[in-house]
Amino acid sequence: MKKKYRIKKNKEFQEVFQRGTSMANRQFVIYMLDRPEQPYFRIGLSVSKKLGKAVVRNRIKRYIRQVFLEMKDDIMPQKDYVIIARLPVAEMTYFEVKKSLLHVLRKAGALKRDIK
Repeated sequence: MKKKYRIKKNKEFQEVFQRGTSMANRQFVIYMLDRPEQPYFRIGLSVSKKLGKAVVRNRIKRYIRQVFLEMKDDIMPQKDYVIIARLPVAEMTYFEVKKSLLHVLRKAGALKRDIK
């Protein structure tokens, strides 16, 4: 995923947290903020040290980025998304992560169309 599609700065994270809306399930919390001037979506990832060592945290982030990469045509553009992983994610496979993320994205209304 290209760097322009990522949220990196703390200031940008804080803006999404403060001005955005949130939706959650047991595995993920997702914050969304509308960005009408931006033609694409951006994602920021937050994976706590409570979830495991660096190897586990990096795997979780890779899984989340891969889901967004696969679903980029189905996710609403002109938004910033911040995804916070919760503890159960550390034990999940890629397909379980994908299913859970799709569930929370659907719940948040972030998908252009309904996807199985």
